[in-house]
Amino acid sequence: MIPVIALVGRPNVGKSTLFNRLTRSRDALVADYPGLTRDRKYGDGKAGEHEFIVIDTGGISGDEQGIDEKMARQSLLAIEEADAVLFLVDGRHGLNPADEMIANHLRRANKPIYLVVNKTDGINEDIALADFYSLGLGELLPIAAAHGKGVHILIDKVMLPFAEQVEEAKNQIQLGSRGIRIGVVGRPNVGKSTLVNRMLGEDRVVVYDMPGTTRDSVYIPYIRNEKEYTLIDTAGVRRRKHVKEAVEKFSIVKTLQAIQDANVVIVVIDSHEDLVEQDLHMIGYVLDAGRGVVIAVNKWDGLAKDEREHIKSEVERRLGFVPYAKVHYISALHGTDVGNLYDTIESTYESCYAKWSTNRLTRILEDAIAEHQPPMVNSRRIKLRYAHQGGSNPPRIVVHGNQTDSLPGSYKKYLENKFRTILNITGTPISFEFKSSENPYAPKK
Repeated sequence: MIPVIALVGRPNVGKSTLFNRLTRSRDALVADYPGLTRDRKYGDGKAGEHEFIVIDTGGISGDEQGIDEKMARQSLLAIEEADAVLFLVDGRHGLNPADEMIANHLRRANKPIYLVVNKTDGINEDIALADFYSLGLGELLPIAAAHGKGVHILIDKVMLPFAEQVEEAKNQIQLGSRGIRIGVVGRPNVGKSTLVNRMLGEDRVVVYDMPGTTRDSVYIPYIRNEKEYTLIDTAGVRRRKHVKEAVEKFSIVKTLQAIQDANVVIVVIDSHEDLVEQDLHMIGYVLDAGRGVVIAVNKWDGLAKDEREHIKSEVERRLGFVPYAKVHYISALHGTDVGNLYDTIESTYESCYAKWSTNRLTRILEDAIAEHQPPMVNSRRIKLRYAHQGGSNPPRIVVHGNQTDSLPGSYKKYLENKFRTILNITGTPISFEFKSSENPYAPKK
C-alpha cells in the first residue's frame, strides 16, 4: 500500500496550496481567507519519484462552533487515517495558541509528525523558525508552498521510512506480477461484492442488501483459463457528508490505495439510479492514478426497454470525457455479460503496458502530419519531427519539434485520436508530451 499523508494546521497556513503543489492540480480552493476548506479532500500526490495519497483538511483553531466544529472533527479524523502527518504553521505570523493545541493533540496520535514552517520565502529563516522550537516536535522544515521551495526536500524526508513499503507496492503492480490486478470500485450497494463472487464463480466475500457491508479492501488471487488474476473488492465510497461511522471513513483511504494497487479498475454503476457526481469523481480518480478503466452498469436484468434507453443515453452523455472506456451492461446476480468483462480487461491491460518502437511512432506522426498539417504561427509552420515512447500506464508519447508550445489543443486532440486508432489503445488515456528543440541562434539576437 502506498502511504497516506495528512496536512493539518490552523486556518490559512497554506495547507490547500501545498495540497495543490503535491497533487499538481488546482483541486483545492486557495484564497487569502481562513476557513475556505471545510471537508477532507483526497488527492493522488507525486513529488519526484515518490507517490502517495495526500489529504487536505480544514483548519483547526480550538474555538470552533457550528460548521467549524464539524470541520475540525474532519481534520482530526484525517490524522487517524494517515500514515504520516504534516503539521503546517505560518512562518510570517509566528507561534499561535492554536498551534500549541494542535501540537498537544498530535503528540497523543502516535504517528510520525513533521513540523512544516510555511511562507518562509523572502524572510530570514532563522527568525521565522525560532518561535516553533518550543513546540518540541523535533526538526523544523521550512518551505514556501506557493513557490515550491523546500517541498521536494520535505517529501524526501517524509517518504524515507516508507521506502520498503513503497518498493513492495511497486513490485506487486509491475507487469506480470501475480497476473492482472483488477480493482472493483463504486458507491455502496451497487453490487461490487456480488460481481466479485460472480467473476470468481464462488461466494468468497460477504454479500448483503445493506450499504457498507464490505469495510476493507479484500485481495483475492485466483487462476482462470491458466491465467493469473487478483481481484480487489473495495468498500463503497459515498459523499463524505453521508459518511457517519468512523470505520467507513477508513474505507475511503483503503479504496484509494486499492486503485493505486490495481492494473485495471472496474467502476460499477447502479442502473436503477442515474449517474451521480460520486460515480464521475471515482472514474476521474482512476484516470488520475493512471489506471485502465472499465465501466460496468449493474442490475441490468429486469429493466424495462424505456428505462434501458434512458440509462444508455445518460451514460453516453455524462461519460463523454472517457470515450475510450468500454461500457458493459451487466447483471452480477444472474451473470449477464460478466464473462465478457475479461476480454475488455485483457485488452485494456495490454493497452496500458504496450511497447512501441520509435520508428513506428514516428511513422504514425508523419502520416498524421501528411493528412493534416499543424497550423502556422508567426508566419512559420509548426514542425513536429519524431515521436518516441516515454512510459507506460498510462502510455506516454513524447513528440519533438519546433514551436510545440504554440500547438493548439485541437491539434493535440487530433494526434491523440490518430495514435489511439492506429495503435488500438482502449480503456486508458494517452499522455502526450511535446518538446521543442533549442534554437542555437536565440542568445545571439
